[in-house]
Amino acid sequence: MVDFTTSKLGKNVEAVSTEVNKESNLHQYTIASGVKKLGEKNKAVVCHKENYPYAVFYCHKTDTTKAYSVPLEGADGSRVKAIAVCHTDTSEWNPKHLAFQVLKVQPGTVPVCHLLPEDHVVWIRK
Repeated sequence: MVDFTTSKLGKNVEAVSTEVNKESNLHQYTIASGVKKLGEKNKAVVCHKENYPYAVFYCHKTDTTKAYSVPLEGADGSRVKAIAVCHTDTSEWNPKHLAFQVLKVQPGTVPVCHLLPEDHVVWIRK
């Protein structure tokens, strides 16, 4: 994972991921103040955990994605440091993609953003 990342982004990188308090229950969250853009020049390596009995990740470099640190706050005051990814160019995506159905938009018209689960890793340049 590190070798792949540094081959794509250079050696000055850091890994970020969503941090959830393990003791908190499932809550509805709202976005709190303090959203921050991560990295530079829309370049990142995203590693998605695959469903295996040991650690296996599918990693890929993205050039049309922006990463953000997004503080979330639960109704009970619990906090989550979430990582969000916004896909800025969806023009080549399948028009039947679930995101377009949910958002009621067409490919290439607006960025599509989503939060990442805590077992995924985003690598960015420092």
